[in-house]
Amino acid sequence: MQNFMDRLEGFLSPIAVKLNQNRYLSAVKDGFFVAMPFIILGSIFLLLSNLPIPGYPDFMEGLLGAEWTFYFTVPFDMSMNILALYVLIGASNSLAGYYKVNKIGGVTAAVAGVLLLTPTIENADGAQGIPTVALGAEGLFLIILSVILAIEIYRFVIQRGWVIKMPESVPANVSTSFSSLIPVFFVIIIFTLIRILFGFTPYETAQNFIYSILQAPLTALGATLPAYLFGQLFETVLWAFGIHGSVLHSSIMEPVWLTLSAENLTAYQEGNPAPNIISYQFHNNFVKLGGAGSTLGLVILSSFMAKSEQFKSIGRLALGPSFFNINEPVVFGIPIVLNPMMLIPFILTPLVLAVITYVAMATGLVSPGNGIVVPWTTPPFFSGFLISGVGGVLLQLVNAVVTAVIYFPFFRIEDQNAYDLEQGKDVPNI
Repeated sequence: MQNFMDRLEGFLSPIAVKLNQNRYLSAVKDGFFVAMPFIILGSIFLLLSNLPIPGYPDFMEGLLGAEWTFYFTVPFDMSMNILALYVLIGASNSLAGYYKVNKIGGVTAAVAGVLLLTPTIENADGAQGIPTVALGAEGLFLIILSVILAIEIYRFVIQRGWVIKMPESVPANVSTSFSSLIPVFFVIIIFTLIRILFGFTPYETAQNFIYSILQAPLTALGATLPAYLFGQLFETVLWAFGIHGSVLHSSIMEPVWLTLSAENLTAYQEGNPAPNIISYQFHNNFVKLGGAGSTLGLVILSSFMAKSEQFKSIGRLALGPSFFNINEPVVFGIPIVLNPMMLIPFILTPLVLAVITYVAMATGLVSPGNGIVVPWTTPPFFSGFLISGVGGVLLQLVNAVVTAVIYFPFFRIEDQNAYDLEQGKDVPNI
């Protein structure tokens, strides 16, 4: 077993390190970190306009008037509905920082590039504008690719020294503005040419092309159970060697999950059933109970059924954080990392929960959810109610019991071994 673990670690570790150090994935991850507060707050405002409480709509109408929902939908439209705009700012700032070029200049260059490729609309009176859908989930992939291209052009020009250099006597803010002039010029020229070229294609715009060729197929693939199970397996196997698999997995898949959640949210607004089962909520609020490896059941077992002081102390230490889906104390404390016995349920449990959750939602026993993004640290049962009502609470309860059932035999063996060691007995190596 140890030889197998060493071989697997030797194969996976270099791949994980390369992915973790990839500047583009890091920029996308940082972009979503910037966007996450707006996504969560936007979802809360939408929830406030649709609380399933008898008499609530009548009360709010009497308080704020017949158009009372407008006061909540505007904050939603300016946050969750244009999430790609916030990702744009965070990702371009991160990538410009990686190249050590002027961050403000890089961000504004990326904004200019994105706006040049974003399709506009015009009404009957000739007024023009950018549809919010172009800055939301539908425009997410275009914006991510545009950020990468814009910053690469910007830093390429700067690193070649193709900038206007002002005398030292010129104020720094003026000098900085002129130093960005030529790099931004190249960004605007190249993005304008791209827009013109796509105008001669059947897709007409770069956004239509990317959405049809890249985003829609990837989203459709990411919405399938086999693809989800493969990604989840990838995450927990990386954790097995102490590599933060959750960060790598989410940096790749989060754009897809949030796009699927946004589609569910749109359906919820329109009063239609959610079209997607796999989503951001599926992953963070129903499968990962207790954190990576779905360790909530293991923590409960360790807290209340352990014989050894090691498992008792770790379980009680980890119990509070575990209800907020933070489980580093148990992952590194038991430990689960590089522990062949505990890695079996650690890898198996989230796969089982994914299948149970998918079947429950696919058969209509539980609603796939309203698309409202609640923080991943929201405790189970409360998050389940916010997403899928009472059915969501019951599903999380079933999943929590399943985590305990799967972990129990492995917990019992490891706890007994730890207890025997504490009593001075010899324990065979696995």
